[in-house]
Amino acid sequence: MDQKFQGGKAYGLLKSHQEEKLNSINEAFLSDPQYEEEEELSSKLEMFKSKYMEFDLNDKGEIDIMGLKRMLEKLGMAKTHLELKKMMSEVVGGASQDTIGYHDFVNMMLGKRNAILKLILMFEGMGKDQDPKDMAPPCRKTFSDLP
Repeated sequence: MDQKFQGGKAYGLLKSHQEEKLNSINEAFLSDPQYEEEEELSSKLEMFKSKYMEFDLNDKGEIDIMGLKRMLEKLGMAKTHLELKKMMSEVVGGASQDTIGYHDFVNMMLGKRNAILKLILMFEGMGKDQDPKDMAPPCRKTFSDLP
């Protein structure tokens, strides 16, 4: 039975295939003896996977320069095109690629080298207000409350 899905079903199928692929890469990292001493490795990999999937705009399993730009703008740290290219070359190891693969992304996040992108992603929560602001509408006022 050969079915051609459209719209949301096709997108969901694409995302599930992408998640399976990223899970297999995560399994390789979990079984790698180089990362045995890493604390909470499985939870970190799950967090990396969700971040990666969120900013994979072209749904090809790689973050391109526009996905990186969107990621940094969402974090409130807009960068120029040249700065983005420099960040990408840091992550992929100097190769002149226009995309960041998941394997390179995880290597950057788990590696000892402090890439600019890694620092930005690690401390993204620190720049946000720690005190949650009251988002409820203001209380109703009566005539007796008026001056």
